[in-house]
This record gives sequence, C-alpha cells and structure tokens, in this order.
Amino acid sequence: MSERVKTGIPGLDGILNGGFIKGTNILVSGGTGTGKTIFSMQFVYMGAVLYDEPGVFVTLEERPSELRREVSQFGWDLKHLENHGKIAIIDAASSKAGIPTNEPYALRRGFDINELAKEIYRAAKDLGSQRIALDSISALGVRFDDILQIRTSIFKLSALLRELEVTSIMTTEIANPNQISRFGVEEFIAQGVIILHLDEEHDELRRSLIVRKMRGTSHSLKRHPFEITPKGIVVKPVE
Repeated sequence: MSERVKTGIPGLDGILNGGFIKGTNILVSGGTGTGKTIFSMQFVYMGAVLYDEPGVFVTLEERPSELRREVSQFGWDLKHLENHGKIAIIDAASSKAGIPTNEPYALRRGFDINELAKEIYRAAKDLGSQRIALDSISALGVRFDDILQIRTSIFKLSALLRELEVTSIMTTEIANPNQISRFGVEEFIAQGVIILHLDEEHDELRRSLIVRKMRGTSHSLKRHPFEITPKGIVVKPVE
C-alpha cells in the first residue's frame, strides 16, 4: 500500500482515501479568490506544525512580508517556524517588481528558471524538506512570452520536485471554470489535480472543490463544499 501524506486540511484526507500519496505532485487550479494560496500554504504550514515535516513555500506573485501578514489572520506564525528551520519561503516575487529583498532564500537578479531551481534545491536540502508548494506557476506567463519556454520551465520544476522526492503542490490560475490548467501542460505532469471553484448561488458566493485526478488511489468524484474559516480551509461533507 502506498504511503500517505496528511494534507493538514480538515475534511480533505477523507475524500482522498487517506491523503496525498507520498512523493506525488498535485496541481491545484482555480480562479481568482478561490483560495489557492491558502490551500497550498496550509499544506506546508500544517505539515510542519502537526506532522513535523519541514516544508518550502515558493512565492512567485506575493512578497514574503505580504504573505506572512495575510496568513497571520489564521494564527499561522510563519516567522517562528522559519526561525526554527521548519519552513523556508523563497522570494521569487520581489525581483520581478525591482524591489530589493533581504530574504535568506530569493532570486536577486531578475527571474531565471535555473536560478529558481537552484534556490529550491538549496532550501529543500537545508531543511530536509518533505513538502514543497509553488504559488503560482501562472506567474511564468508574465516572465516569458513564448508558450514553449513556459512549458519547458514547468517541466524543469516538475523534474526537480521528483528528484527531491518531496510531496508537492503547484497552483495555477484559470480564467474559465471548465479549464484544468493555464498552459495546457500542468495536468499532464501532475499526478493529481484538484480544482477550486467560486460560484454564485442564490446571490451568494460559495466555494467548492473537485478532485479531478489522483493517480494510484481511489477518491471522491463529488463536488465538495469548503469554507475559509478563521483557522484556514475546512472541506465539508456532501449533504
């Protein structure tokens, strides 16, 4: 039986038959406001807090200072875990904006996929990381004009994650709820796909998720509602 990795997201492990399979890469897709960043950070944060599994979070869109401030609303003290070697945040966002960064793990001279791979490798080895999240690979579309270059970069990152033998999440932004990925390649390199939805029902926005693919395990095929609570994401049972 394949070894499982607990997601740290209440209600999710149950619909995945026990959690993610260890060493797999999961694509989390969704539109704006669906909760992709919270989902991926909760996976890394709770891995460190609940299961003593160090993790690396690669932020390609938000500066780490903004990220730490945003998730503090859930009572998540990232700085404390960073200081104790349980979490590393890689700043791949500041250089894009031309802003200097003092982060210990960062791209400092513009965006370069090979430098990013080296920094991920360095952080993962420093911590003995078992979990890695990249948020969001949609940002590659801003850095590269050529779709082939974007896809090559995604393949490089995926190969690195396999080499590191970590359980990982990559998030991607989709404009259409019927889409699976942004660049048409992510779902093929990922062993699992979870799509987050934000739909209007009776003049109210409601969140839900569907596990579209999860290789090597059975999983729920139903749409499951979830909420972003004061403690993070909670997946609800289907009524």
